[in-house]
Amino acid sequence: MPQHTGTPVILALDAGGTMTDAFVVDDTGSFTIGKAQTTPHDESLGVVESFRDALHYWDVTAEQAGPHLRAVVYSGTSMLNRLLERTSDERIGVIVTAGMEDYLQLERSVQTYAGYAYSDRLHVVTHIHNEPLVPRARIKGVRGRVSFFGEEVLPLYADEAKEAVNSLLDQSVTAIVVSLLYSYRDPSHEQEVAKIAAEVMASRGVDIPVIVSSTSTPVRGDLARLNTLLVEVYAARPSRRQLQAVGERLHSELDSTAAVRVLTSYGGTVSPDHESLVSTLVSGPIGGILGARRLAELYETSNVICSDVGGTSFDVGLISERQVATRTEPTVARFLLAIPTIAMDSIGAGTGTRVRVDPAVRRVTLGPDSAGSRLGMSWEPGGESVPSITDCDLVLGYLNPDYFLGGSVDLDPDRARKAILEQLAKPLGSSNVEETALGVVRLLETEMRDHLMGMILGMGYAPENYQMFAYGGGGPLHAAGYVGSLEFQAVRVPSWAAAFSAFGCACADYTYRYDRSVDILVPPAGSREQVLGLLRQTWSELEQRILADAARDGIDPKEVNIVPSVRMQYFGMLDDLEVQVSSQSGDAEQVIAQMMVDFDSLFEKIFARAAKSPESGYFLTKAIAVGTYPTEKPVIPEFVLGSKTPSSSAEKSSRKVFEGSWREARIYEMDELTSGNVIAGPAVVEAPATTFYVPTGYQATLDRFRVFELTRS
Repeated sequence: MPQHTGTPVILALDAGGTMTDAFVVDDTGSFTIGKAQTTPHDESLGVVESFRDALHYWDVTAEQAGPHLRAVVYSGTSMLNRLLERTSDERIGVIVTAGMEDYLQLERSVQTYAGYAYSDRLHVVTHIHNEPLVPRARIKGVRGRVSFFGEEVLPLYADEAKEAVNSLLDQSVTAIVVSLLYSYRDPSHEQEVAKIAAEVMASRGVDIPVIVSSTSTPVRGDLARLNTLLVEVYAARPSRRQLQAVGERLHSELDSTAAVRVLTSYGGTVSPDHESLVSTLVSGPIGGILGARRLAELYETSNVICSDVGGTSFDVGLISERQVATRTEPTVARFLLAIPTIAMDSIGAGTGTRVRVDPAVRRVTLGPDSAGSRLGMSWEPGGESVPSITDCDLVLGYLNPDYFLGGSVDLDPDRARKAILEQLAKPLGSSNVEETALGVVRLLETEMRDHLMGMILGMGYAPENYQMFAYGGGGPLHAAGYVGSLEFQAVRVPSWAAAFSAFGCACADYTYRYDRSVDILVPPAGSREQVLGLLRQTWSELEQRILADAARDGIDPKEVNIVPSVRMQYFGMLDDLEVQVSSQSGDAEQVIAQMMVDFDSLFEKIFARAAKSPESGYFLTKAIAVGTYPTEKPVIPEFVLGSKTPSSSAEKSSRKVFEGSWREARIYEMDELTSGNVIAGPAVVEAPATTFYVPTGYQATLDRFRVFELTRS
């Protein structure tokens, strides 16, 4: 761990379902990491504990560091968990275009099979519709119609709108969401409904929020647009209080005056007071991809696959040709949403994954549920009744029961052995606990490896084109297993892997992003003046929203760098790509022609083996404006390479690990290793926040950035 040489100024946080990670940076760029169990009832408690844990490596107290903090960046899963577990107290009322009241019952086909394994997607009988966030009785239809071209086909029936509002208020709703067909083309009907709602509420002495889609999410895709508004009210808005509580506790307990920023799904940060917090719904895993992009710059590599093993999931993202793909209609918790998010895929495979045996077929099933912060049956206070991957790792000797979280959590190997024997081994017709545990771990790692392979092949590449970064609390523990026979250019495991997502948070700038659907066809030939005129008008409107947000957050609008972009595709394509516009000034023909050239180049990089088709013309789906305000970032220090042989102080002891047979593995303290050291397997490198397992046949070399390179020996 780099030595403390300055004053702590940045606190970056990743509050996961199991652990809360802290990444602390001082004013020289040095950093330290800490870890504490997540406290879902009040996340600020876990935040402060992880901050204290990080600082104790520098012999600094949180009270000493708090007043010097300049920035606090948060990412977490509380919003997502609220959505998954349906624990919100919000009673939402919805007003839609008449005839569309059954949106949530019917859904769309892509949403009904989201999250299912491929085998289940083939069998419709296994599909289960999402439980609607709003019951049918609180969804009201109002006549009135705007066409796809933004023309009023049928005037709004104002009396029906008034009746709908009254009916919803009679049901004691806490918020009203308005989402009418094609409102992103012409918002006048939604604005009229909002005005009527305000008048009705004033007459009844009621004051609740009215959220209209044409303001919050002016994009094509009516179900995704409605879902986004519902998730904003149901899951994101209640988290605002949690986020504010983090800042309040840091202030009251540690005398910090630093503003709290929240990582968004598109890789920037916003204030907890931002109008749309739904964009922070999946912020945790995004931090890891930002950190990987920063690390990739140091290694001057263009293609990276990011693998994050947490307590609940295995999250994978791709950086291809230094490009991070962005999706605009992701599925989150089996809901199709209209929010921009860095492209990544997750499966329910983490160290907390619960393990069972299906009695009908005597087959091991993994998850998809997780023990989360309860770890597994080896931790008795957690109250778990089903063994987890952590229990398997423990009986195999990979984990030190007396050094989990630096010894602050005691694990009981006997409880783990008994659970695996009774619930897994015996139902499978075996009495060998270790062989059963090893089989479970290998099954998990095979699922992870298949997921990696599928993502890479889906882009038209091969593993040989990529370096792989393994991080998260469980990444170092299972990296060798899920890499397997895949021939990556390099496999890298940062020594700060346990807080790598928090590190990525610290790399993020203040960023404000707004999207608006435009749906403009650009034919192969013809004038482009009107096309550019429409784009400039839209960019200008989005820019004004960005500047207003910056001013609200106390940022000088003059210091915000605003970059226009478009999402475009060849006419007839299913997917669009995001292209930054280098300049929107000048001749329309030149501006649009350059956009086409940039799109062709990006398409060629991302879809390496696909055919371009510019002769079909281009279709502009969205206009985008992104405003960025740079913030302080961590500096990864570089160390001089020393001896290949670790010092005697780094080697702690040895213990037996099970790899099909028992082997004696050397045990090292990660913080005592120095750059240049080579660790030959079988070996276990321990740190309070994580464990790095190097199996027989592998070796790990600690490089100048304190990143391990895992290779076959």
